[in-house]
Amino acid sequence: MSALGDARLYGIVDLGYLSADTAPVAAEKLLEGGVDILQLRAKNADKSVIAGLAEEIHALTEPLGVPLILNDYPELLRDMPAEGAHVGQDDMSVAEARAAAERPVIIGKSTHSLDQARAAAEEGADYIGFGPLFATPTKPGRPAIGLGEIRAAYAEVDLPIFCIGGIKNENLVEVIAAGAQRIVIVSGWLKADDIAAAVASARRALENA
Repeated sequence: MSALGDARLYGIVDLGYLSADTAPVAAEKLLEGGVDILQLRAKNADKSVIAGLAEEIHALTEPLGVPLILNDYPELLRDMPAEGAHVGQDDMSVAEARAAAERPVIIGKSTHSLDQARAAAEEGADYIGFGPLFATPTKPGRPAIGLGEIRAAYAEVDLPIFCIGGIKNENLVEVIAAGAQRIVIVSGWLKADDIAAAVASARRALENA
């Protein structure tokens, strides 16, 4: 399995943009483009649907050494082959998520400020999401935090930090210039005419920075 520290691109198969039928196809395209981590986000889906999709997508990620992360529901990891779970600020703690999984797994945490990023590191998260940098329909009501704290977060927090929230290929140069080294793009990739090409383009932008 790829090391988190080497990961640059984080893709999300989000049922807010996809159906259960199209999610595995999107996963395949994200992987083809070169994502290093893949998350399954299915906020309002039945747990049985999530479990079935996770098994189908894990069959794609495992041969490539790409960790599959569940958004929420770490308890599903007891009986599923995914590598980890991601929890929000208002969800359970990192320790509670690890306990729910009942086995060694990756636990990521959403953070929305430099203080929360520091706290997540102290809490024992394996990586953090940092954002939303820009306003995004994925997180309605969550104010954008802007680009001002990115560089400080990378300097002060000794964890893989994935910037997230409203990032698209079109503003990626601006995000990289503000100090981002790892990024998450959701709708910008899932709604692209060619998902794999959009992911590959983002990778080139990061590598050429």
